[in-house]
Amino acid sequence: MANNPFFTDATIEAGLNGETALFNTGYLRIYSGSQPTDANTAVGAQTLLSTLRFGSTAFGASVASGTAPNRVVVATANAITSDTNAAATGTASWFRVLKSDGSTVVMDGSVGTSGCDLNLASTSIVAGETVQVNSFTLTTAE
Repeated sequence: MANNPFFTDATIEAGLNGETALFNTGYLRIYSGSQPTDANTAVGAQTLLSTLRFGSTAFGASVASGTAPNRVVVATANAITSDTNAAATGTASWFRVLKSDGSTVVMDGSVGTSGCDLNLASTSIVAGETVQVNSFTLTTAE
């Protein structure tokens, strides 16, 4: 017999809402260098280029659309505080999100100008300049 577990919209939304709550007052750190193997791997020789801050309520409530097995749930971040003084000059290649304690890792992702987990207008970051993220969404599928 096939495995066909299907969850309600409310269940899937609750899962993503629980994940996004970990971002509350957290940090979005943008790095140059190779992205670690996974979010459990410590930062090594990579260079921290910029640190931005999520709001106290980082995301609005997630919203499900579609039907199983093609259901998608999307959470959209509220405004993210820009970094008005980038830490270093370099080419952004990946990011890491940390909880509000500044040390507990939530997730990592790729950075580019398109087709990445975090798309910036330019991946060239210059020390002392402002870095901003205009929108940030997380999507999960059933």
